[in-house]
Amino acid sequence: MPEKLGNEWSNAGHKRVLLKASNDTNTLETHIAIRKLKGVYWVLFGKQHHKTLQIEPLDNFSIQLIEDTTKYGVVTPEAFDAVYDSDPEGAAIFESLTDGKKRGLIYQIRRYKNEQTQVDKMLILFENLKRGLRDLKTLFKAL
Repeated sequence: MPEKLGNEWSNAGHKRVLLKASNDTNTLETHIAIRKLKGVYWVLFGKQHHKTLQIEPLDNFSIQLIEDTTKYGVVTPEAFDAVYDSDPEGAAIFESLTDGKKRGLIYQIRRYKNEQTQVDKMLILFENLKRGLRDLKTLFKAL
């Protein structure tokens, strides 16, 4: 990423952005982090994104960076919002976690395609957070 553009995003306080990538046949939208390593700004565009766009490493495609207006740097499923709103104690504990941990947990919930399963997993997650559990291996297991 050009330094001027990276500085603009960084100075505006943006650590994450919505990336839209497209080629002639496919489009991808994903939330990503902007990183600065050794004075150079980076956005990571991994193999899973290449697969989605059906491109090879040297193929041409366009990207657009858009301000990320989501609360956690990722879109939350409706099930998350419903349980979050109904359990203030669990929500408060969730908010005490690091931003990365919150995003990771939301991604785990999003993996489940069935909305009822998402609700069930959110309820388990919040109960386990209230029990003091923090290990990802145990947070989604009913005790």
